[in-house]
Amino acid sequence: MPIINKYYFFTKFRVLQDIMFVDVKKISIAILEDEEIIRNALITLLCVQPDIEIAATFETGEHALEALTKQPVDVLLFDINLPGISGIETISRLKAVQPQIQCMAITSYDDADNIFNALKAGATGYMLKNIQPDKLSEAIQEIHAGGSPMSSQIARKVVIEFANIKEDVLYSAALSRRENEILQLLAKGFRYKEISAQLFISVETVRTHIRNIYEKLQVKTRDEAIRKVKS
Repeated sequence: MPIINKYYFFTKFRVLQDIMFVDVKKISIAILEDEEIIRNALITLLCVQPDIEIAATFETGEHALEALTKQPVDVLLFDINLPGISGIETISRLKAVQPQIQCMAITSYDDADNIFNALKAGATGYMLKNIQPDKLSEAIQEIHAGGSPMSSQIARKVVIEFANIKEDVLYSAALSRRENEILQLLAKGFRYKEISAQLFISVETVRTHIRNIYEKLQVKTRDEAIRKVKS
């Protein structure tokens, strides 16, 4: 069915609902997207859905946090790359105070780091921006019903990543939990700034932890630390 006809059908359906006094429980959603064109496209696609109500839209994570902390919605659609705090940091903070909100990424990022950082922060869905309009509304319904919708290529990456997880985790009893986390990232080749973003701590805090790791293991370099823990 052509998009124009589809929108016409849904518009007429909503009018009939009002006339017949059909009480439909709508899913309240908020959209966190800084690009106006994409934000408006999402509004256009979703405003005609009879079971979805767009309660709010935001351009920054700061504004979303301020509003949704006080007045939560059922589902938050969020982009990852935003001005100010990222979408991942936004949902991490939001889920701490409003854990019932279901958060679904709508993004162009399909790399493993962003996928797993979003999931660890509290996202229960991850869709790419090339999603078909009908699939988007289905994903919102699914996540609201307790599912975890993902674009097919995202789901495959999740499966592959789990398949590659090895049981021999790099660990030293001489180090704290945080220091072991940082040692794992060092072993994967992460730089200080990347570790900072991954663990949501400052670069200076990363440096302090690494100095402590070297001191406790009595080594001077990253490679020496990794070799000592592996041995």
